[in-house]
Amino acid sequence: MTRNPSPVKLQSLRDKAEDFRALHHGRQILILPNAWDVPSARVFEDEGFPAGATSSAGLMVSLGYPDGQVISRDEYMSAVGRISRILSVPLSADLVAGFGTTPKEVLATVREVLKAGAIGINIEDFAHATKKLFPIETQVAKLKAIKKLGETSGVPLVINARTDAFRFAPGDEGARLKEAIRRAIAYRDAGVDCVYPMGVFDAALIRVFVQALDFPVNVMVRKGLPRVDELERLGVARVSFGPSASYAAMGLLKRVAREVLEKGMYESLLEGAITFEELNSLAQPRTRSGPSRSV
Repeated sequence: MTRNPSPVKLQSLRDKAEDFRALHHGRQILILPNAWDVPSARVFEDEGFPAGATSSAGLMVSLGYPDGQVISRDEYMSAVGRISRILSVPLSADLVAGFGTTPKEVLATVREVLKAGAIGINIEDFAHATKKLFPIETQVAKLKAIKKLGETSGVPLVINARTDAFRFAPGDEGARLKEAIRRAIAYRDAGVDCVYPMGVFDAALIRVFVQALDFPVNVMVRKGLPRVDELERLGVARVSFGPSASYAAMGLLKRVAREVLEKGMYESLLEGAITFEELNSLAQPRTRSGPSRSV
């Protein structure tokens, strides 16, 4: 199963943050898998991904909560910490909207992210409960505060600023794209490292967005998204799984259940499965020597 047998390089959080930021400016697109628990994160690392991220939806549902901010900050950060402790590669945490409405509240969450061992964040500009976009000035203030915290903490936090304007702004597609670009430019100028226009997956729209920003852009895997090689040609810097790996895993479980219950067969349950020993190994870091979470 393991395709990344090279020795693990122990790094400080600062080094991990700098390496993660550099991946957004490399010759190849950064493909970022989103895990929902410790074993899924370890599988992605062992298969060779240079960094990982959490999926807010996948992680929250695995703990018995719907996506959003219903879960408490402490419980969510506990899960992020368990994932970060098992990985040697950089980890970015999806913070939904930051578990707060003010810059002060969001900064409290970001401090917990650093304590948990993550070196990047994904943060949204809308409220899940109302599906309303935050005022752009409010979001910019949050992003500037997060940027400053990263500069003063000793860990240059990598910020992926998500905008849901293409989904929730008023008007037709053109108006919503224009608002998404306006917000992304403001977030770029506030000092973030990457912008993420949720809902933009058509090649023509991606091209317009990337050209308008001239800056690292993140898109998410979903039906209709162009292949990785085309995304590279379009100038996309990063493509994240989002919750798609969770969807795939749950889809497999549904197929397994139906096959056993309806046909009395186990092929889908056994084909491609890992062993007991491999499963146990996913609960252990790839190395235990040396401090791996120092700043």
